[in-house]
Amino acid sequence: MKSNFENLRVYQLAEDIADQIWELVAQWNSFAKATVGQQLVRAADSVGANIAEGDGRGTFAENRRFVRIARGSLNETKHFLRRAYRRRLLKSADVDALKPLAGELGPRLNNYLKSIGTRRAPVAGPPSTATAN
Repeated sequence: MKSNFENLRVYQLAEDIADQIWELVAQWNSFAKATVGQQLVRAADSVGANIAEGDGRGTFAENRRFVRIARGSLNETKHFLRRAYRRRLLKSADVDALKPLAGELGPRLNNYLKSIGTRRAPVAGPPSTATAN
């Protein structure tokens, strides 16, 4: 049985981009892996990790906070993808494969953030017996 966050398309996209980045970085030489590679993988993994953590925090405010952190991690991922491309660690075909995922993930994070409520609905109690005066 999947947790709630695992069913979210935004989380699934975050997993997809992180897995694709992992596969690319795994092929790099040790210097590239130890510098740009580790930071790129950590940033990409952080997007999904923050979605999961926010979902598990139990409050709308905390969930929203972690989705904002996930957005920051996506921007960090994009930064390191640019660094990797400019340093010739990624080919144009690699960027072409990742760009649609990153392009879809940003708006989905924004939409997910907007969909998170601001407070929990009150728990229904027994009907009131008081009368209005």
